[in-house]
Amino acid sequence: MLNEIEEFNAYTSPVIYTAESKRDTSYLGRFTFDSFLEFRGLSRVLTIIARGYMFETETPDTERARRALCAWCSMPEMKKATPNEEWQFKADFRYLHGEFPGLVDSKGNGWYFRHIKSVADYIRSSPDKVNLSVVKKADLLGDKFDREWRKKLMQFQYHIFTPHTESWVMTFDSIVADALVLGPLKDKTVILSQETLKRINELNKSGAPDEVIVLLIQYYLANKPDDSEWVVLPTANFDMYFGNTNFSKKWLKQIPESIIIRDTFSFGVGRYKVVI
Repeated sequence: MLNEIEEFNAYTSPVIYTAESKRDTSYLGRFTFDSFLEFRGLSRVLTIIARGYMFETETPDTERARRALCAWCSMPEMKKATPNEEWQFKADFRYLHGEFPGLVDSKGNGWYFRHIKSVADYIRSSPDKVNLSVVKKADLLGDKFDREWRKKLMQFQYHIFTPHTESWVMTFDSIVADALVLGPLKDKTVILSQETLKRINELNKSGAPDEVIVLLIQYYLANKPDDSEWVVLPTANFDMYFGNTNFSKKWLKQIPESIIIRDTFSFGVGRYKVVI
């Protein structure tokens, strides 16, 4: 969550599909089942990807960033689908394979779509390495996911100024705009003093792991704006970082208010401030 370059690589590099035990979820990559099935945390993921490709040159290349997003999100057209007219939105961006060979293959399978299918394949082929509840979830990554992802991909292509586009709809245009404002990817690693670490250990008697609180404080210091004491907390992405939903459903609630104060959280996002 601090090293954005490392985060970018996690979203664009090959994933090793293996697990050492039923508690090991490394085969999910930097995602959770909630992120797969409910598309939580996707805004940050897409923004990180856009920034990674936008600032490869001295002048920000917004069009290249948008093409990279299309490639990453791509999925093959249905075999019996009626061919789209030139003006219609598409789901299959295989024509971008030459420019982004790692993001989309020659058959139109984008990085994300390939990853989803590989996760499902791994679960089905290794039931002894995953929990029973996970085996059941693998079936949800089939045709139903395909339909929902196709609809999501159409939505992403809406233009910001199209009259029927709602302000809350996430689009490639809005992602590219955010990426342009945020600038190149950065390593925002912050080192806390021994005094602060000792204070955390003294105050934290509630059960949340100290390392989680340390990361929250580091993230706060790295992202605190000059004009506010509050920092936006992408809880869904923190879940993805830890590989499960313990952060949002358990640990975050256990952290005493003598360390952090939480504001309202919903849809995988909230805000907080550090008071330690």
